[in-house]
Amino acid sequence: MPVPRAAAAADGPTVAIDIGGTKIAGALVHPDGTMTATTRRPTPRGTDAETVMAAVTEIVAELSRSPLWTTAVRCGIGSAGPVDASRGTVSPVNIGAWREFPVQARIEAELAARGAELPTVLAGDGVAMTAAEHWLGAARGHANALCMVVSTGVGGGLVLNNQLHPGPTGNAGHIGHISVAFDGEPCACGGHGCVESIASGTAIARWALAQGWTPAADASAAGVAVAARAGDPVALAAFDRAGRALAAAIAATATLVETDIAVVGGGVAASGGTLFEPIRRHLASYATLSFVRDLKVVPAALGTHAGLIGAAAAATMLLPH
Repeated sequence: MPVPRAAAAADGPTVAIDIGGTKIAGALVHPDGTMTATTRRPTPRGTDAETVMAAVTEIVAELSRSPLWTTAVRCGIGSAGPVDASRGTVSPVNIGAWREFPVQARIEAELAARGAELPTVLAGDGVAMTAAEHWLGAARGHANALCMVVSTGVGGGLVLNNQLHPGPTGNAGHIGHISVAFDGEPCACGGHGCVESIASGTAIARWALAQGWTPAADASAAGVAVAARAGDPVALAAFDRAGRALAAAIAATATLVETDIAVVGGGVAASGGTLFEPIRRHLASYATLSFVRDLKVVPAALGTHAGLIGAAAAATMLLPH
């Protein structure tokens, strides 16, 4: 079985920082995937860019107090997107204070101020999740894989020939904005009929409500999933529609670059068979050519640890040794 570069690196730990709309986390991730010095802060809301950066600075400062800090060899940053890895900037949809914020340069400066001038990589959260699942998760041992996050939005990343493939700006594999409905509704990205506009948690709940679904309590996609498991026809149709959109995009990606597995994580994927059954059923109608007919769709394995492990794995896979 081919060994991913991240798993093969017998060296010091990677400083990993995971930036999301809810939390900012950090850890020292070791070559075997174990984590030490794990820390987190809530992401500041309704504030300015420097206040958000101050939370990141606190994370770096706490990590620097670890006795293993001086053995760190690189830094990986995973962030909610959009990201521009070529410029080291982020504009997370759910962190309004950061627009084209130079997070990579700012973190590099914080590292240097604490005696750690480390090579650093910035990756979007979908790419980081992909690196994590390929290293230690459900895509381990697969040379060509699509990994996706289905949550408030839909993102993803690609591993091709055992190499992480983020593209020039770090956005390759962003499956959420493949159009699967030619005459579909407008998407927030400016396109029409995008996967995200049909299969995200927000889209599932919005469509179900528009079709007359009446939530018992929770009006989110999780509530739609509960109703679907109870046999509600509108809720079942909402997940069937989402599963079909995801199946079409997964098959298109596999046909284009010959991936043999699709790993699906994120909050909506937590609904289990309610989502995976329609994906797999519809996939049989889209992945029809001989070289994609055996394409597998499986749940992600790493859950909440994927962000930090992925930030470290992305840095190890993308930086030269």
